[in-house]
Amino acid sequence: MDFSSNDEHIALREAVRAITAGFGGGYYARKAEAREPTEELWRKLGEHGYVGINIPEAHGGGGAGLTELAIVCEEVAGAGCPLLLLLVSSAISGEVISTYGSEDQRRRWLPRLARGESKIVFAITEPDAGSNSHRISTTAVADGDEFVLTGQKYYISGVDEAEAILVVAKTGTDESTGAARMSLFVVDTDSPGLVKHHLPVSVTLPEKQYTLHFDNVRVGRDRLIGTEGDGFRQVFHGLNPERVTGAALCVGIGRYVLTKAVSYAGSRQVWTQPLGAHQGVSHALAKAKIEIELAALMTARAAWLHDHGLPAGEASNMAKYAAAEAALAAVDAAIQTHGGNGLAVEYGLIPMWGLARLLRIAPVNREMVLNYVAQHTLGLPRSY
Repeated sequence: MDFSSNDEHIALREAVRAITAGFGGGYYARKAEAREPTEELWRKLGEHGYVGINIPEAHGGGGAGLTELAIVCEEVAGAGCPLLLLLVSSAISGEVISTYGSEDQRRRWLPRLARGESKIVFAITEPDAGSNSHRISTTAVADGDEFVLTGQKYYISGVDEAEAILVVAKTGTDESTGAARMSLFVVDTDSPGLVKHHLPVSVTLPEKQYTLHFDNVRVGRDRLIGTEGDGFRQVFHGLNPERVTGAALCVGIGRYVLTKAVSYAGSRQVWTQPLGAHQGVSHALAKAKIEIELAALMTARAAWLHDHGLPAGEASNMAKYAAAEAALAAVDAAIQTHGGNGLAVEYGLIPMWGLARLLRIAPVNREMVLNYVAQHTLGLPRSY
């Protein structure tokens, strides 16, 4: 493997970092405290082609891969503005529609998504299903030229910012196995019968969470993505990119908070030496640095495997696990280095802690990653 960065990737990092630094951590912290979308930054990145960098050029995107989208995620976070909806709109919806959507569907949704003028969020989680997607109870029943969606979704990010939602619904049952057959639909956020309830959370984030109720929501057959009943295969094509971009976001968060902590530790002096001269401070930051860089390597490997059409499930799960653990440890070390100032709004560390803690749970929690590795990598009996 070649571990050097090519000129294009170096230029991409510099450009994304420059745009995001114009907004900065203070901008993100203010938006997070106010629970307001980071729309200005999203549109600016979209105007320069970075929100849709992984979308085919034929549909207004950059024609690049997951590697480049992961770089975008890492650099916006590294400049203090981790954008959660890059994982959802660009990674999941962008990848799924680009791969499985009809030509008409691609022309309809991808150009505006690529330009940052629109977002398509993702709805799979349900109150009684959680990580067990096979228990999804939201149904889509064919009725002539339409499907009728009924059910509930839970913890759906960014619905207030989105034009549409990519919804996973049950469209039948496999008679031989009894397993649910799933399908994907693009549903407008203003569809009649779709009721949205804001779900308050205590973490400080710009993106809001929602509970969705589908009360006989009708969509045309032109809203079905790909083949009816093939939803699980389509979903998992999008979930690996979500995990990789989530890992990249965590790597960026780790690098951002470590930069702030190192600056503070090098300049803050309350006795005879700066805080950073004490091993109780410096070792925690050094350990966090090592763990972030290790996670960055696994994230790059997972993205490379996906872009080359190779099995990426194991690497994507490992990258997400490692990066979330490393980011959370880095934020904790940064807060501890700042002492009481680590909790002050002025220093903007608590929003980073909230997102890092969220990404330890989502899009797949650490325990399910451990289950995956135990079963699929180590060959141990399934435990659940």
